[in-house]
Amino acid sequence: MRPVPLLLFFVIRLCSAQSLWLIPVPQQVVIKGGFFPLHSQCVLRDSAGRGAPAWSAMEAVLGRLGLDLPEIGRDPRTDKKSDGGIYLKVRETEAPGHYRLLIEPRYLEVAGSPSGVFHGLMTLAQLILGAPKAQDTVYLPCLQMEDQPRFGWRGMHLDVVRHFFPVEFLKKYIDLLALYKFNVFHWHLTDDQGWRIEIKKYPQLTQKGSVRHGSMVGHYNEGRVDDLPYGGFYTQDEVREVVRYAAERHITVVPEIEMPGHAQAALAVFPRLSCTGGPFEVGRVWGIYEDVFCTKEEVFDFLKDVLTEVASLFPSPYIHIGGDECPKTRWKVCGVCQGNIRRLGLRDEHALQSYFIRRIEAILQGLNKKLMGWDEIMEGGLAQTATVMSWRGTEGGLQAAMQGNDVVMSPGRPCYFDHRQKVPEDSLTIGGYNPLSAVYAYEPIPPQLPSEKHVHILGAQGNVWTEYMTHPAKVEYMVLPRLPALSEVLWSPAIKRDWQDFLRRIQVHKTFWQAGNYQYCETVE
Repeated sequence: MRPVPLLLFFVIRLCSAQSLWLIPVPQQVVIKGGFFPLHSQCVLRDSAGRGAPAWSAMEAVLGRLGLDLPEIGRDPRTDKKSDGGIYLKVRETEAPGHYRLLIEPRYLEVAGSPSGVFHGLMTLAQLILGAPKAQDTVYLPCLQMEDQPRFGWRGMHLDVVRHFFPVEFLKKYIDLLALYKFNVFHWHLTDDQGWRIEIKKYPQLTQKGSVRHGSMVGHYNEGRVDDLPYGGFYTQDEVREVVRYAAERHITVVPEIEMPGHAQAALAVFPRLSCTGGPFEVGRVWGIYEDVFCTKEEVFDFLKDVLTEVASLFPSPYIHIGGDECPKTRWKVCGVCQGNIRRLGLRDEHALQSYFIRRIEAILQGLNKKLMGWDEIMEGGLAQTATVMSWRGTEGGLQAAMQGNDVVMSPGRPCYFDHRQKVPEDSLTIGGYNPLSAVYAYEPIPPQLPSEKHVHILGAQGNVWTEYMTHPAKVEYMVLPRLPALSEVLWSPAIKRDWQDFLRRIQVHKTFWQAGNYQYCETVE
């Protein structure tokens, strides 16, 4: 064992569960006294070889945060504890996300489910980042920890339509999610202002639909639009790379393909899919457009082709189809849509939207996928197997859970991270006010929901709409420190939350972000 510098010895002796800097806070932790020296003589022991990819992903996350771990050896033997041994034990029978972390003076062990071992390593990564260091050795406090997530859906969203972000930034964003134990990346890929995913059968969608000939300048209320072409899209190979990268970090990528509204970019390419026949241009302003997909058969054929390719790219059991903010103006005067209402015996255009969603639900079921949509998909009647993402408050989510549908809570207050986080705001935002304290205080399970229905609340999600985020640095600034606050809401037992202690811990994490060149807001409101 290497000698520990005297000052570090006293620092480690003073370490307690209350002085740790972990976010989210673990379920149970006992500080045992002493330390484990992590250095180049340590050996990773992983008999089945299943934990090694998780260790490599942890090294990559630490590298992004400015810390290169010493190169350690590999040895498949795991039967006998030895000095400097790092033991990874993957167990299929464990509950998803569950792990145990044991740090002893002679060895270190992480055991749990496949995702649990990775999350345990992310806990270890945070310990490494904040632990005392000297002479190329990291001195980790000896402890015993038992931990698992409170919710199965711990999501973060990113809109790449209003502003486009390169694959390298998506990886940086995903590493941030991984560090804080999120397990879903909701990737918003199509909207009025651009089509961002390559579809082989319809190359025009990205050749033409990915480029708009101007964007809003300043706030929406100012009504100013420039004339500069703006575009970008992801090839299918790039999509696969993002999905692969996320999967290595036990993060599921859920794509969103908007319908029946927010379809202007697609209609600019194929105006025949509208009610009027166009012509249209890719949207240059933010907001809601009245031209939407028609309910003619050709539309469902087109969307089936698109969703078939999307389904082949994403292993996620879910495909998000939007379903929000769909004006009925064109449907009310469209002969095809009105004919469908009469033929199907529907009550009105809201019921026609429900018919549209159910048709898409059937297509997705044929692709072995589940439909997810914003809470407007409830209008006119909710599809039987649909999962609702409740954003217009919590009422839609409460209603859906009461009738037996699964729900992801994502109310605008406080889960929209495009809203300002300071008063007065120090940069242009869409408006609204979601301070750090409101995010940390959020409770995803509505108090009026009966306990037997709690199972339908899968979790919650933070949303990042990018009308006013033109560069990656602005995205980082808007999610930090609110993203770690939400992570604690979704992972830790509610009884473990402590606002003042969170503020103490977040100060340590700011040093991590600085080392990784992440931008963040200094607010503690």
